[in-house]
This record gives sequence, structure tokens and C-alpha cells, in this order.
Amino acid sequence: MKIGPTVRLPFLLMVAILASCQTMSDVVRAKNEGAAKLYPVSGDQAWKIAMTVFRWEGADAIEEHRDEGYMVTSSSPGLATYGTLMGAWIEPITETQTQVTVVTKRRVVTNLITTLTETTFHIRFAQAVDILKAGKPLPVTPPE
Repeated sequence: MKIGPTVRLPFLLMVAILASCQTMSDVVRAKNEGAAKLYPVSGDQAWKIAMTVFRWEGADAIEEHRDEGYMVTSSSPGLATYGTLMGAWIEPITETQTQVTVVTKRRVVTNLITTLTETTFHIRFAQAVDILKAGKPLPVTPPE
């Protein structure tokens, strides 16, 4: 049976799109490529803040790997994006200093837009640190 060009082209396009898809495993493997910053908070506070930031930015369910010091999540596809895969590593340095590393990846490599960037994550994280340092609880919605 011979396959004509009208069948071949859509098939090849589908293969190309699937080949450019990323997975949570790609996020976990990319930890050393992530954006890391040191914050004046405990490991427990950093964990809570990272989860809050992901929620503020529209993350789906957050998969916690607390024993291994990281969490992963994703955002659903929207009008301008196929979604984003995200991970955060929480590494306490001292009782009051914690390094936070974040990785964000486009679900489809060729997608131009992500739901959350590493820079935005750290901006939001710093806002949350300021809120906690002011003695206030973290809000459900992101600050202005």
C-alpha cells in the first residue's frame, strides 16, 4: 500500500511536534541549569512560598518530593501556550538561609510563550518573603 503526500505531511508534522515535547523528567534533569537565589527564610518557609508562587501563577497540581527537596508542577495549555513544566528545589543552607532553584520549560519546545518564567518566579518569591517578613500571611491571590 502506497501512502500519498496528503497522509505523509500531517504524519510528519505530528512526529515533529511530539519529538519537540518535554516532560517532567526533563525539568528534573535540568536542575543545574535553573535559576538559583539565596533567600533569608527557613527551608519550611521557602517550601510554603514556592508552593504559593506556583499557585499564584496558575499551576495545576503540585507534586511534592519533600524528601528529595523538590516539587514539580505544570500549567495547562491556554490561548497562547501549550503550557509550562516547572520545578523548584529548596535547599536549606542554614536555619535562616535557603537556596531556591527554579526551572521552567515549555511543554512544546517550539512554543514561544511560557506561563511562568524563572525570573517571574523569583520576583514573586521575593514578594512573598517581604510579606512574611512584615508578619502578614501569604494571600491567596498574587500581590500587585
